[in-house]
Amino acid sequence: MWVFLADSFLSIVATPEDPDLVKVRARFRGDIERVFPEAKVEAWTGTDYAYRTTLPRSRVAEAMVQAVKDTRATNFKAWVRERWRHDAYMRVWSVMAEEQDRREGRPPRRRT
Repeated sequence: MWVFLADSFLSIVATPEDPDLVKVRARFRGDIERVFPEAKVEAWTGTDYAYRTTLPRSRVAEAMVQAVKDTRATNFKAWVRERWRHDAYMRVWSVMAEEQDRREGRPPRRRT
């Protein structure tokens, strides 16, 4: 599962060896720690995600519920403060918007 938060981008996947644990992965230093300050994060080289930790599934679920409870933004894109992160998220948004239009037979969106 990909999770886009205003200050973190996470990939959360099951661990085959223990159903009570999940792997939380991030591309950017500090993203995991902003959501899970207690996590012991390892830096990996030569892998898809540079930062990783394993946490109890219940703890990760709790953090996701809290993120929803804390959300006050009426426009997610405007809520992202770091310019580089905002721009990266906008590229993802654009790809998904284009795919939506393609699948629904709409003309491509005009970019301004």
